[in-house]
Amino acid sequence: MWRSIASNAMTFLIVATFLAAGVILWGQGRFTAPGPLTAAICLQVDPGTNLWEVSETLGTQGAVTSPTLFRAGAQYSDKADDLKAGSYLVDEGASMAEILDLVTVSAASTCGTEIVYRVGVNTQRVEVRELDPATGAYVELVRFDPTSEEPPAPYVEVKQQPDTRYRVSLAEGVTSWQIVQALNGLDTLEQDVEEIPEEGYLAPDSYAFRPGDTVADVLGEMRSRQESVLAEEWAARAEGLPYETPYEALVMASIVEKETALPEERGQVASVFINRLEQGMRLQTDPTVIYGVTEGRRVLGRGLTQDELRRETAWNTYVIDGLPPTPIANPGRASIRATLNPDSTDYVFFVADGTGGHAFAVTLDEHNRNVARWREIEAQQQTQ
Repeated sequence: MWRSIASNAMTFLIVATFLAAGVILWGQGRFTAPGPLTAAICLQVDPGTNLWEVSETLGTQGAVTSPTLFRAGAQYSDKADDLKAGSYLVDEGASMAEILDLVTVSAASTCGTEIVYRVGVNTQRVEVRELDPATGAYVELVRFDPTSEEPPAPYVEVKQQPDTRYRVSLAEGVTSWQIVQALNGLDTLEQDVEEIPEEGYLAPDSYAFRPGDTVADVLGEMRSRQESVLAEEWAARAEGLPYETPYEALVMASIVEKETALPEERGQVASVFINRLEQGMRLQTDPTVIYGVTEGRRVLGRGLTQDELRRETAWNTYVIDGLPPTPIANPGRASIRATLNPDSTDYVFFVADGTGGHAFAVTLDEHNRNVARWREIEAQQQTQ
């Protein structure tokens, strides 16, 4: 009899083990399978939220078929206690495993509301915007000029929300002084700086930060990124360029950046200045003269005078030979790349053509004709 009981017990254990294994395999399959979402959603995880609350929210929003299975998967993965507050974009068809990774591993909000501080060459603005998960596009809620307008109520309200994201975005061609002034003026960064970083070494780009970060922290990331960009582009440079060091290329890139806003012209503009250097001509570019007048600490806001064009400064390329001693702004990657891989042309002249671009020329006679056409366009614009 005891042998019979033992045999039955063993059989039961074997069957139970197989059943348990089957349940685990079934659960794992459902946990990693595509989820039921037919459109992306924004999942809000507030500070102090627990796993049960998150799982029930996911069930209510139709992101998981079983909140219980989601909790079991989190426990089985040892991630149940790793929830991180934030706003997370859950893509269409995201599996429970993918959602769990979003809210426990990433630690970075991917949707919701963000404040963007934009620093341009001539303007600054603050944008409050929110991601529409259905389209993946941002919807602007409010914008204002921080230099002349009081912060509107929506901005103040969004700042008080714990999950709001922050970033500062630099336009190509801003000067280091402009960047420092803008960062020092932000009410979300701490510890203003007085020393202006070296011109040219702050990469125009978008930078995420958190309230309480210091201005020096953000400036350090900008410099690190620009150094990386310059090193990468220098390593991939064309042969035979008239630069002895990456710094000289950075100086030239800043001139290219200030001379044209059209991406397709950067390589041509770079070729003009390279051709001038190789032929022993002076660069004769107005943006360097402007930098000699302002040293990057203000926008000139007018045309240059004849006195300024003749004034001897370290940056006046109508007076000095070769490159100026420093960059005249912070160039973006595209201008650095164009400077190190320029178009192959014989151009040594260019002038505005009235369309926002430039007319390029090889000979002085051709250039003079282009200048005459530009003067006619200027005259017509002044009478309109």
